Amino acid sequence: MITTQSAQAIISAAEKRAAEIGIAVNVAVLDAGAHQKAFSRMDGAVLGAIDVAISKARTAVLFEIPSEAVWDYCKPGAPAPGLERSNGGLATFAGGLPLRDASGAIVGAVGISGGAVDQDRDIAAAAAAAFTR
Repeated sequence: MITTQSAQAIISAAEKRAAEIGIAVNVAVLDAGAHQKAFSRMDGAVLGAIDVAISKARTAVLFEIPSEAVWDYCKPGAPAPGLERSNGGLATFAGGLPLRDASGAIVGAVGISGGAVDQDRDIAAAAAAAFTR
């Protein structure tokens, strides 16, 4: 389970890493049912990236893999082309990571958007590392 305290720790870690690399991002933390647990928009973060951060987290929790890994299933020629149009639209690029408890069960996800894809991936990794299981 993601507690309010652990969600805030995830957000704090994301914001710290984003500040270290000099960008402002949106951070979404969702629970295992893909419902929003916490959200933060850093000062100056792009408004259009709010939905993207949430979509990345939703993609990661619904498929229980990093958001970018979903592309392997839906790209042209893959087993499920068009999958990205399911579930209200998926974000099939980096920045969304599932969060697992100590037993490995999915308990939620974090989504980051506002930087370049590699920056979002880096910040999401820092955020996920702050999750206390």
